[in-house]
Amino acid sequence: MTGAPWYRRTLRWAQTNLTEKDPARYDADWWRGQWRRTRVQGAIVNAGGIVAYYPSKFPLHHRAEFLGERDLYGEIVEAARAEGLTVLARMDSNRAHQPLYDAHPDWFAVDASGAPYRAGDLYVACVTGPYYRDFLTGVLEEIIERTTPDGITDNSWSGLGRDSICHCANCRESFGEKLPAAVDWEDAAYRRWIRWSYERRLAVWDLNNSVTQRAGGPDCLWIGMNGGEVVAQSKRLRDDAAICARAPIFFLDSQWRHDESGFQANADTGKRLHGMLGWETLIPESTAMYDAGTPTFRLGSKPEPEARMWALEGFAGGIQPWWHHIGSVHEDRRQYGTAEALFGWHAAHEQYLVDRVPVATVGLLWSQRSVDFHGKDDPETVSQLPYRGWVDALVRARIPYLPTASVDSSFSVLVVPNVGVLSDAECADLKEYVAGGGSLIVTGESSLYDEWGDRRDDFALGSLLGVRHSGERQVGGSSGSWETYDSHSYLRIEDRSVADGFDGTDLLPFGGALEVVQGDGALTLVPPFPIYPPEKSWMAEPQTDVPALVLGERTAYLAADLDRLYARYHHPDHGRLLANLVRRFAGELPLRVSGAGVLDCQVYRQGSRTVVHLVNLDQGGAWRGRLEEFTPAGPFTVSVRADGSRASLLVGGGEAAVTPEDGWITVEVDRITDHEVLVVE
Repeated sequence: MTGAPWYRRTLRWAQTNLTEKDPARYDADWWRGQWRRTRVQGAIVNAGGIVAYYPSKFPLHHRAEFLGERDLYGEIVEAARAEGLTVLARMDSNRAHQPLYDAHPDWFAVDASGAPYRAGDLYVACVTGPYYRDFLTGVLEEIIERTTPDGITDNSWSGLGRDSICHCANCRESFGEKLPAAVDWEDAAYRRWIRWSYERRLAVWDLNNSVTQRAGGPDCLWIGMNGGEVVAQSKRLRDDAAICARAPIFFLDSQWRHDESGFQANADTGKRLHGMLGWETLIPESTAMYDAGTPTFRLGSKPEPEARMWALEGFAGGIQPWWHHIGSVHEDRRQYGTAEALFGWHAAHEQYLVDRVPVATVGLLWSQRSVDFHGKDDPETVSQLPYRGWVDALVRARIPYLPTASVDSSFSVLVVPNVGVLSDAECADLKEYVAGGGSLIVTGESSLYDEWGDRRDDFALGSLLGVRHSGERQVGGSSGSWETYDSHSYLRIEDRSVADGFDGTDLLPFGGALEVVQGDGALTLVPPFPIYPPEKSWMAEPQTDVPALVLGERTAYLAADLDRLYARYHHPDHGRLLANLVRRFAGELPLRVSGAGVLDCQVYRQGSRTVVHLVNLDQGGAWRGRLEEFTPAGPFTVSVRADGSRASLLVGGGEAAVTPEDGWITVEVDRITDHEVLVVE
């Protein structure tokens, strides 16, 4: 990558996120040594915004409490340059201290009563006002003039989230109509405000880039940091697709595994973002070396297996590593040892981890607009859980897939997981996809709402799927007491073509919600009946004609919310049924893996080379919380559709015996501790 701009060649990053105390204690020599030990190529250095780490010429640009006249930012930049590192100045810009607010209260966001929005002792700035338009752009110019960084990144750049409406004079003028009084998804003005708010954040992005490129040259980019989950991005009014269209590099601030998801969520994020950015674009991810999670301890050390697994799933999804510490001095020094081996492995094998394209025949459709206008007040339940259920089911079944924001005819199967909001044009694309030979699996309320979230009379895809919506929805749930338990429902298997692995049963447990539709059921509902006392636990209505699954020649409609349920509870029958639906339509998959355990499998082509990531997710499954140690799995038999006569294992080391047959390469992998990467030449 010699000669490429910094955003094409910098693969490993370092960030010591300075605190206001650090000007009095920063050990430059030690941190230079850590850069070398971890083989990083770029450093992110705190510069300004909420706190300045250099003597700014702007009197109201708050200096770090222990800074004095020292230029700690400039010193770290100079040291990084001496090490040959790419340097990005870090901003954190959406809040300010009391003196700046007192001098310019009109720069800050206010609620409907005129009271300022606050975050602790700080005041939240309005993205439409002079703070962003004039003050921060002046700070950007000052930073570039002082140190000419390669670029600038900003941690918290997008201002208020969608649950807080700013009523300042700048917003009233810019919006062009009366601002909505409160969050109300039934209010057309609020929905228009949502779209306008996305546009205002993009305007900040464009303005900042115009300033940095004018002051620092065409490659001096301003890149805001962004989260990895669509719901989180929606709540912060950040338009993923529009941002990706603008970003030659994507700084991913997704630092840890969350309680409600698994390590596999990180690979999914990488694939989802690459689907918009392209696979040549780098996605460095801030990975917390500190003890991030629930609860979080900023000065503690995350257990190495926990941090390592998150990063390894990122590698599998095309993400690059970026270590992140809070503060420069720690009494818990265990966090310093995590990155060295991880980053060293990445540096030794980087040629296999970039400049490649994924291989998958299954697409998983997602829509940020549906998260907004269908998910509304509960996007986690409505939108995120069905999507995550399919992710987990496909991972568990070892079926390679790719997230997609558009209808792509290269997939043999496209899954639409409760994407309630679909425009007429998107529905037309899906119909054309099926007419062209693609297979479609649709769940829940998909296509029942237009692009603004207004409910249609029926599914826009109803005729394609062979169903009509009755207007009713049966909702299962539990009060928590067996006396009033109302989730004790089942699904009856009417069509055994979807019953692979279900020998010996005619019923599957259900316990969820179901869209009541007209159609021919391959699965039908057995309505709830008492769970207690046991004498009453028998089916009063063992057979109905209420469809839970409707099959067509190349379509499947799943009225039962098994995808949402699988994300929540991981009942094996639910995951197996989802995988069966995919296998019914997918034909030949590009990968086959046998052996006990849970593996997240990704396949890539790199010229004539095939690269297969195998991440061992059989880790601490009986425990919630941080992962403390690895549980090796194996042996596995791995067969991949590829041409080649040589195979190597990048983690286990050495050559692997290859068995070629009919365009397939089969390799035995004896043991996987955390991950393995198979390379077929």
